[in-house]
Amino acid sequence: MGMVNWMSFEQVLNDKVKETENVIGAYLPKEQGWAKTVMEAMNYSVNAGGKRLRPMLMAETYKLFGGREKVIEPFMAAIEMIHTYSLVHDDLPAMDNDEYRRGRKTTWVVYGDAMAVLAGDGLLNFAFETALKSFEMPACDAARKARALSILANKAGIYGMIGGQTADIEAENLGSQVTQEHLLFIHEHKTAALIQAAMMVGAVLAGADDAQVELVEKAAYEIGIAFQIQDDILDVTSTLETLGKPVGSDAKNNKTTYVTLRGLEEAMQEQKDMSNHAVALLKSLEEKGFQNSFLIELIESLITRIR
Repeated sequence: MGMVNWMSFEQVLNDKVKETENVIGAYLPKEQGWAKTVMEAMNYSVNAGGKRLRPMLMAETYKLFGGREKVIEPFMAAIEMIHTYSLVHDDLPAMDNDEYRRGRKTTWVVYGDAMAVLAGDGLLNFAFETALKSFEMPACDAARKARALSILANKAGIYGMIGGQTADIEAENLGSQVTQEHLLFIHEHKTAALIQAAMMVGAVLAGADDAQVELVEKAAYEIGIAFQIQDDILDVTSTLETLGKPVGSDAKNNKTTYVTLRGLEEAMQEQKDMSNHAVALLKSLEEKGFQNSFLIELIESLITRIR
């Protein structure tokens, strides 16, 4: 795998994060009326920052297949809302009981348990309201938009992220009985599913064919698993100041992770191997004229990320 030109890449990345945040911000609800508090809690959650990885992967995959229209933007905002709602609920006392995320108080600490539950519910519902705004835009036909919505719903639901969360919660009580197969199911559904949704939606809206969408789905699976393995590694090796959230929470919650199952060194190697293979899959599209160097660099950067 080629070396990333960090100076130019970091500058481009910062610019893309700002562009992505502008897109997301344009679709957030106005804080007004009797429901103002839940809207404030929703916006607080989304505006907590973060890598904006999923909407960026969506936009860059859209560009990879030649997409140039603003029809991608409501889907970019929608997937970040879905991702954020999952974090809001994940942090609740009934789940991971985390008080900090991205260096500041979590939503339930600031607004209370009940309002945090409603904020998460609100973000999930508002995500689909937002994605449906794409039908008001002239770019690409309705069939593509409908397929993109179907992918988003499937990967976020019981056959995707929520299914992974369920298996994750139940694994906490199994201790050493958790197998690698069980753990991969959790990672595939809890983490990789939304990354698959992001990249597949980008490909579908740009007009990629079925074989190309399937290739993107495979690459996104490996990116998602590698991303989660890196999360497991950082939970052991990082600090609160660097990571922006408490470290050691996996051990505190009795979670089996790739690190506890395979050891730190092997987990690091598997993370690199999966990232490398995902890059190779996407680079194979260059033979058909599809190329996006920033997308490749973005994926490569995930291998060595520290937060």
